[in-house]
Amino acid sequence: MTTAGHNGSTKRHATPDAPYFVIHNSFEQTGAADLFGPTRDDDHEFLATYMPDDVTRDLARRMHYAAWRLSRVADLRRRAHWKAQYLSFRDRIVLGNRKLIYRAVQRWMPAAAWVDDMTGDCQIVLIQAVAAYNPWLGIRFSTYAFTCLMRALSRLSQRHAADRLSKSLPLESLPDGEPRDRGSAEQSPSHLPYVDEFLRESHDLLSSREKEVLARRFSMNVQTKSGTLEQVGRALGLSKERVRQVQASALDKLRKALSEEAAPR
Repeated sequence: MTTAGHNGSTKRHATPDAPYFVIHNSFEQTGAADLFGPTRDDDHEFLATYMPDDVTRDLARRMHYAAWRLSRVADLRRRAHWKAQYLSFRDRIVLGNRKLIYRAVQRWMPAAAWVDDMTGDCQIVLIQAVAAYNPWLGIRFSTYAFTCLMRALSRLSQRHAADRLSKSLPLESLPDGEPRDRGSAEQSPSHLPYVDEFLRESHDLLSSREKEVLARRFSMNVQTKSGTLEQVGRALGLSKERVRQVQASALDKLRKALSEEAAPR
């Protein structure tokens, strides 16, 4: 399956026996094998720094060329050769840009207990971003990949929040202002539903901003403290009062939804 792209490129989706790749009209030109062939192994130059965008773009073009050649040959030896070339270019880009992961996680400021999990999940996201990146569109890879990572961290944070809240305090113990100590919360009836369902990304009761505020405000993990209104506001670029308003709105929606679910039928 192919779709038209920009700058002479075409997108082709992965098949069971070949990875996703972007086709460019230069692949058919004389000398393409030399133009997009292996390069000098200089990855060690980027161990302490980010891989320059022009180097990333060049390796991405070679990676897509290798995948394109892989899709066009039937001989097993030639297929193994082009698959190895594809993986080599892809992995070099991932290693050269892996510092984007630490930058994104640091920017997100997750709870200490989540850092390892989020970093590991972001490794997969970075690999997927490298495979999907179109180097002919004029977009910086660092910009594209960082956006992918931040979106993934948002989804992961919401998932962690849902798991945490569903295993800890009931909704009625969450105040509109600062959270009380865990030990002071009154226990709710055992039949009261928990809120994890409403914090899932696919559920539309709360906006993404409301889910994010709750995720940062009500940390029930014993290894970390909840963020204050001021701390959450600073992280999200909001005023303390705005965070309180978003939190109050989200909790009001949750209380109404859960009250309806818990009502006798």
